[in-house]
Amino acid sequence: MDDLNALIVTPEAKMLTVLGRYFPRAFEDGSKFLHAPYARQAIDRVLDMGNHPIHLTHFNQLLHLCHEAGVSEGFFKYYFLTVPAAHPYLTSEPLPAINPDGIASVEQFDWALRRFYIDAVFYWGNIRQAYRELRSHSYEEIVEFFSSHRFPTEKMSKRGPVLPFSKIAVDDRYLIAEMACKAYAPIGSEETTHIETVLLEAYKKAGAGRIKISQLFEKDGVIAKERPAEQMMLKFGADEFMDELVENEDQLRAHVSKIAKRFSRARKAAANNTSLYLSIVNELDVYVATSMRDRADFRNMAREVEHIFKRPGLSQLNIRYFDPTMSAADGHEDKGLIECLMVKCARAVLYFAGESDTFGKDAEIAMAMSLGKPVIIYCPDTERGRQREQIFRDVHPLSRLIEFATGVATGAIVTRNPDVAAQLLERIFMNKMEYDLDHKGDSYFRVRERLTNSVVRLQTSSAIIRETFWNYYNHAP
Repeated sequence: MDDLNALIVTPEAKMLTVLGRYFPRAFEDGSKFLHAPYARQAIDRVLDMGNHPIHLTHFNQLLHLCHEAGVSEGFFKYYFLTVPAAHPYLTSEPLPAINPDGIASVEQFDWALRRFYIDAVFYWGNIRQAYRELRSHSYEEIVEFFSSHRFPTEKMSKRGPVLPFSKIAVDDRYLIAEMACKAYAPIGSEETTHIETVLLEAYKKAGAGRIKISQLFEKDGVIAKERPAEQMMLKFGADEFMDELVENEDQLRAHVSKIAKRFSRARKAAANNTSLYLSIVNELDVYVATSMRDRADFRNMAREVEHIFKRPGLSQLNIRYFDPTMSAADGHEDKGLIECLMVKCARAVLYFAGESDTFGKDAEIAMAMSLGKPVIIYCPDTERGRQREQIFRDVHPLSRLIEFATGVATGAIVTRNPDVAAQLLERIFMNKMEYDLDHKGDSYFRVRERLTNSVVRLQTSSAIIRETFWNYYNHAP
């Protein structure tokens, strides 16, 4: 019987638990409020809300008794009495019965406060500051503020198609890489390429005759000894014919020439595509970031990108996205400028994490998060990918950065499922993201994306961090 009684939750205990989540200083055990002479009257009024819904006057009185400033009629209506039709994300789940005349249940109270706290942490990073700014606004002003943070879904769906990109066969995508460009760069005005010159030289020094091309790259070979800095680049360029046997120089030239012709076509198409990408940078929706180290990486990346962006939901929105397997620049410095511009202009960033970290791509997602953009990190569904997913989502301290313009802490959304990555993009651009508020009964609040449980916003419970941060962030030199 004692165990059964322990499972019974009284209406008062339920109500105090809910209010304690949002007002821990007032409703935690031993608080001054709970021992105040007016506490019993305030608690009884809340318990009676099923019979007599709490209207604005009584709500403000309750706030004042908890030593909190009151709210406007517009704030009360927006958060407690209505389901907004133009919010930047879904606010309907879980949706209790909403009494338009006042707060009539603990569920309505919880739903409204959770909405405000998510908004506060998401757009201000500081619940106190958000309350100061929003509590006196009219209903129309609050609607206008959140409407301005919505993606223009209807406008996006009505866009016409872009000029068609030059096609590059999937098996030729790796030839747009910087290493391929260096390998197949012509020497002077001749048609001879750098890789052909080096391989012919190595072939002669290896004694010529019948030999497998991979032998030229052995650790005791000519290339390893005389051109160690170029070995990786040359291997990249020779990858397709590495296992071929040659018996003379002409056969070696033929293998190189075959790839060189494909390189020339792919490079020309990729350069043209870069111009086309730049021509739509003002409409760019998604910048796709990745690091591709070998031929298989390019093939897999091309197929993954097509799989994600061919989903019906994204097709309906006429999504403009940058495919890194379809674009090339004249040099690594120009490539860096182009990629920085695209990250700055894109509405969201999709990062293919791959099997290892790279400075360039990590810098791109850091830049995107510091700009406050939605960032999705897609990790491969491998043992290493699962480890990286956990690191990105739960371990690495810099998987939460700060939006420089506002100081709001931002986090990336992490998944190993390409279909979830596509679904997230659909939800982002259709303003249908879903978030949960994670809190432990103190003032540490985390906003988690519902599909992946990734922390995308937070407010720390450390008073010294919080106060120092907000006192000095906006005044830092």
